[in-house]
Amino acid sequence: MPVFFEKRDIVTPGDLLAEGDYFAGDNTYKEGDKLYATRLGIVDVAEKTVNVVALKAFYSPKAGDTVIGKVVELTIAGWLIDINAPQQAMLRASEIFERDYKPQRNDLPSVFDIGDLIIAKIIAYDRTRDPQLTIREPGLGKVTRGQVVEITPTKIPRVIGRKGSMISMIKEQTGCHIVLGQNGVILISGKTPENEHLAMMAIRKIEEESHTSGLTDRITEMLKKLKGSDENASKGTRETETN
Repeated sequence: MPVFFEKRDIVTPGDLLAEGDYFAGDNTYKEGDKLYATRLGIVDVAEKTVNVVALKAFYSPKAGDTVIGKVVELTIAGWLIDINAPQQAMLRASEIFERDYKPQRNDLPSVFDIGDLIIAKIIAYDRTRDPQLTIREPGLGKVTRGQVVEITPTKIPRVIGRKGSMISMIKEQTGCHIVLGQNGVILISGKTPENEHLAMMAIRKIEEESHTSGLTDRITEMLKKLKGSDENASKGTRETETN
């Protein structure tokens, strides 16, 4: 039952990864007793399951997903939104103005203009039409503050962690409000830029080391050390000013 690649090796679509009694995980498939890669990425073998962590991937829209996107065009019908997918998404003006919408009367740029970021939910998507968005739920709408970080969309589950353990820990350690877009766009809002920077560093580290084990403990330790350094630096500054 051989494995043809070691952990963290880079593979390409079609590469033979393992043979025998192994299970196909993310971005792999099995033919007979042979298991192959379907994406460019890094091999991760966990017990008898072989995964490929994609190095880069477009977001594949699904109804019900929360996404963070940028307004790229205004049309008579509404706004076209870049959601990091092969297709642009549509937020219809009727979502805002409902039945009263009239293109000659309602000013779309006064609501969302080109370059604005919005948090939205996909309400419909299939091969016959582009993703359709809504903002008619709590927490959705225009982004007015915070820092944005983008990661490979397939790494979002790793940022969330098992039963939400990773993202809960980052929020607790940094005091930041964090919105995860399933399209790989993450919004971080903290009390200070330093807190936001800590959260961004943690998320970047997760993206880089998502294929490794014990990651939650390492991220926790990193944040505690960085927080301690910042607190000591601030204390030293205050004492200098006092003296």
